[in-house]
Amino acid sequence: MNTTTEPCAESQASAHQPPVSTPDSTDSAKALKRTPLSKPKSVHSKFKSPLQVTQRAQISPAEEVAELQRTRDQLDAEIAQLEAEGCRVEELEHQIDMLHEYNDIKDIGQSLLGRIAAIRGATTRDLYMHFGLELDD
Repeated sequence: MNTTTEPCAESQASAHQPPVSTPDSTDSAKALKRTPLSKPKSVHSKFKSPLQVTQRAQISPAEEVAELQRTRDQLDAEIAQLEAEGCRVEELEHQIDMLHEYNDIKDIGQSLLGRIAAIRGATTRDLYMHFGLELDD
């Protein structure tokens, strides 16, 4: 078994060809350009970081804790009000689950209507009228 590796045909061919000379390659003082006729562009605005400083980062930890406590107190008051009106956490979880199921079924229906419209060469709006569906739903 031969353990020496030979270079591939491409590298052998390129090793025997002289380097391509360009007008800029002879003068090492010139900067490389992306396009032959490009001119350097100057930007007259300051650099803007994509990471913006939020107000939360500008407040002290004590102020942040106080703000979080106010938010917690407000949420506790809303929960107490909902419980006083007869709402239970279990009911809310059930309602949320039912909404998720409704949205999944609606998405499947929308997808099917889109496919039928594509096959028939019609618009989805036309199919809504054809099947007696409301556009607002």
